[in-house]
This record gives sequence, C-alpha cells and structure tokens, in this order.
Amino acid sequence: MTPKILVIEDEPTLARLLSYNLTQDGYEVKVVEHGGEGFQLAMQQAHDLIILDLMLPGMNGFEILTKLRQKGVRTPVIILTARNAEEEVVQGLKHGADDYMTKPFGVAELLARVSAVLRRTKSDELMSDDLAKSNDKVIIIGDLYVYPEKYEVILHNTSISLRPKEFEVLLYLAQRPGFVVSRDDLMNIVWGFDYFGGQRTVDVHVSSLRKKLEMSQQSVQIESIRGVGYKLIVQNQVKRVTE
Repeated sequence: MTPKILVIEDEPTLARLLSYNLTQDGYEVKVVEHGGEGFQLAMQQAHDLIILDLMLPGMNGFEILTKLRQKGVRTPVIILTARNAEEEVVQGLKHGADDYMTKPFGVAELLARVSAVLRRTKSDELMSDDLAKSNDKVIIIGDLYVYPEKYEVILHNTSISLRPKEFEVLLYLAQRPGFVVSRDDLMNIVWGFDYFGGQRTVDVHVSSLRKKLEMSQQSVQIESIRGVGYKLIVQNQVKRVTE
C-alpha cells in the first residue's frame, strides 16, 4: 500500500517542492496551506506521516501538534523549522514531533528522513504486535511500575502519561538500573541508527521525563553523568514480575 503523507506548508514554492519530490519517490501526497484545515484533515483522515511547518496561518504548527497528541493521534510528524532555531526544535520535540528538518534542506535529506521515520514507525508497530501476544510483564522500581507491552507507567498508584519515546527511554533505563547508559546508546535503541537528529533530542526527552517523575524523587531519579549519559537511581531493588 502506498504511504500517505500530509504536508501542511503555506509557502507555495516549498509546498510544490515537497509535493513533487515525495510524489516522484512513490508517496501519495496531500498539501494543505492553512493550519486549521491541516489539523482537521489530520483528524479526519489516516496518514502515514505528516510534514508540518511551524509558522502557519490560522493555527501554528505547535498548536496542531499539541492538539493531535492530546486527541490521541500518533501519526509520526516531521517539523520544518528555520536554521539555527534550536528553541523551535526543542519545543517541537517536547510537543511530540518525531523528527525535524531545518530550512533550507536538500531533496536527498528530505527523502532520507521521510524513509527513516516510516521505517521506525513500521518497526514500532511490529514490536507492539509482538508484545501484545506475550504475557503481561511489569518492572517494579521503588514506587514505579513499568509495563513494557502496554506502554503504561504507574507511579505512587497514579498513571503517568508519557509520550512513546519518553516511555522507551524510561524502559531502557529501567532495564539497567544503576548502570550508566550513553546518549549514543539511547539514540540508537530508541530512535534507530538511521535517525538524523543530534543528541539534543535525547536530552530534551530525558528532561521532560524527569519532570514527570519528580513526585518520586526519593524513589526514582535520573542522574546525569557529565559527558557520558544517564543512569536510573533507585532506592529499592528492581523486581521483574510475570502475571
């Protein structure tokens, strides 16, 4: 089945460039110029990928991304941002973007990033299917309960809402409590070897994850190891339980 890509971009020249090259590469492409219209289309129709500009009329990219994630739309999103706009990149990742591209960009980079995100999404879906067929398991760390196959986290008997990549970072650390995990390892395991983003992506997700775990500082902490990576510090021994 031909992958469907929704492009939300109001700059005519760039919109045509995206549409032409993606179509030539075998994708089915729909281009929308207005933010509000793009949001409605993303809600009403299924797409395999959304390419989203941040500066849009009607509703900006951050608003679109936030509302989509709040409503449970997990379609992968690549945001488009101005070169050297690091704050936009950070905010985009915090809002749930899967990748980003800085303008101007080359066609080869565009197609490579699109292909990489779609491959990662397919891999995640296959992994989720495999997990769903397995028995329920839980990793217990102090007051923290991590359910790998359900993508659920319980802290102090309260469900903690994590984005998929935040959960995967936490899971990888939880499987190695007390051991230092490098940023490169987290990048490769969670985002894949073909991910184009830098280590800043890892730092942004860890920072967001820390804030959501703050209520259990005495039980679970993510410690930074300068120049190396992170490790999960726990007060109680990790237990693995199969139900």
